[in-house]
Amino acid sequence: MHILFLSHYFVPENNAPAARVHAMSREWVRLGHRVTVLTCAPNVPAGVVYEGYRNRPLQQEWIDGVRVVRVWTYLAANSGRLRRGLNFLSYFGSATLAAPLVRDVDLVVATSPQFFAGWAGAPAALSRRVPFVLEIRDLWPASITAVGALPPGRIVGALELLERALYRSADHIVAVGDGYRDQLVARGVPASKVDVITNGVDTDLFTPRPADPAVRARLGLPADAFVVVFAGTIGMASGLDVALRAAHRLKEAGRDDVRFLLVGDGAVRAELEESVRAQGLENVLFTGLVPRHTLPDILAAGDACLVHFRRDELFATILPSKLFEDAAMERPILLGFEGHARRLVEEAGCGIAFAPEDDAGLVAGIERLAADPETARRMGENGRRHVLARFDRRELARRYLAVLQRVRSEHGRR
Repeated sequence: MHILFLSHYFVPENNAPAARVHAMSREWVRLGHRVTVLTCAPNVPAGVVYEGYRNRPLQQEWIDGVRVVRVWTYLAANSGRLRRGLNFLSYFGSATLAAPLVRDVDLVVATSPQFFAGWAGAPAALSRRVPFVLEIRDLWPASITAVGALPPGRIVGALELLERALYRSADHIVAVGDGYRDQLVARGVPASKVDVITNGVDTDLFTPRPADPAVRARLGLPADAFVVVFAGTIGMASGLDVALRAAHRLKEAGRDDVRFLLVGDGAVRAELEESVRAQGLENVLFTGLVPRHTLPDILAAGDACLVHFRRDELFATILPSKLFEDAAMERPILLGFEGHARRLVEEAGCGIAFAPEDDAGLVAGIERLAADPETARRMGENGRRHVLARFDRRELARRYLAVLQRVRSEHGRR
């Protein structure tokens, strides 16, 4: 097949959507198919185009055998409603115009986030009379109202109408978790129309290794500290003020042997850094955005990994990709989630779960792991064993491909 994959994000951006689309596309090419990814000039999260790229109407490159076509978008940092909205809509317009230039397409896949990337896939498939597969990584507009980025009202009501129309327009839907599938069915999507291909991990990149003292020193981490690493988007959904409150508790208790290392960038990073300075929290450090290939060494420099989202019923449905990457590094997980993610950690025996936004629960988990290195080691080993068995990205890409082949066959019969 020749698969046209529409995604707002792609490598060298290193967020979860970019990593997933890259991993799936690369594996499909390795299995003998052609993949064209239609995306933007890399600019996340600051809205500044990466070195070596330009924000222009059309440019092309090849990455790991994948043809990458990049289109112009209105650039915006990962914050602010109006400019982000224009950024999303401009991708929809540019991708809709550019898609017909990609020839001999057998199937179209479009992924959220963001919402309008999904909508760009519908006309691209319809004009060719080929199947349209919609990938749901994020439920819009529910996810943006959950973090307070957009209040309920007429705009949200209009987006909900568009959301349901988008589901109807797709020949098939791939969701990244059972919780998302349940939500889609509750919105009226037939269960037979939805397959689940979860997030996963590149087990070749994320391999266990001893902590490198040079990496610790470069990051400003004391050699004898117990280090809790959060690696991911520092956005509104992450709720990372819980780490700051936990750091304050530990400081007040005289626990100078614990450090929080927050790796990445996002809409609330500057706000959190200002709060750290105001409170004098020397036990909280930020790295900013780091190249993806350096992330395993940074995770290895930690003693435990924090995975956390704000308290909201919607977030109980998701399985965040950072959970699998952290577990693959044989690091115990401190999980601030309810629902599917919590059940996975408890089933695997790979970490300690606490209620979202519960800083006291987070501190209790840290103190337990710091006091019992053997338990921490065993949890880390359990985590890697579990993700190797169920969440290897190559195997998930093969399963995804089987879904696409089935959809194409059924579409041809119709």
